[in-house]
Amino acid sequence: MNLRQITIKDQLELKKVYFDSIQSLDEKIYSQEQKRAWSSQAWNNPNFDKSIIKGNGWLISKEGIISAFAIRYPTDRIALFYCKGKYQRKGYGSKLLHKLENEAKKEGLVSLSTEASLISYKLFLKNEWEIIRKEKVIINNIFFERYKMTKIMKVN
Repeated sequence: MNLRQITIKDQLELKKVYFDSIQSLDEKIYSQEQKRAWSSQAWNNPNFDKSIIKGNGWLISKEGIISAFAIRYPTDRIALFYCKGKYQRKGYGSKLLHKLENEAKKEGLVSLSTEASLISYKLFLKNEWEIIRKEKVIINNIFFERYKMTKIMKVN
């Protein structure tokens, strides 16, 4: 397992990871309609591209194949945090989250924020993040629930 910083050359592969991650979600949590609306953001959302281009992120790969990635954009917000379905629940998310948090501490950030899915919020909670509120958003005319979350960076 290789952890490295994201470059602009990774953009297409990151979109594929994003798409796979969402399509792999359990339909008891997200309907097929929700998964279709959400995963389409990889191909038609300029904010997705902006996060990859302007953000600061890391990916995990094995033999050149990207399995997971996470990006901070702007600096104090985790904007993208995704893992291919077959690699979920294997510690990749924890590794990426710790890397982002450690980088934020090195940069002197006081806190981080994110909007976590009904899937990922449990990982954030396990890592001492706090829920600010549950919120509803609309993506491609489909309602979603997610968690606005924050973490105060403790200096070691």
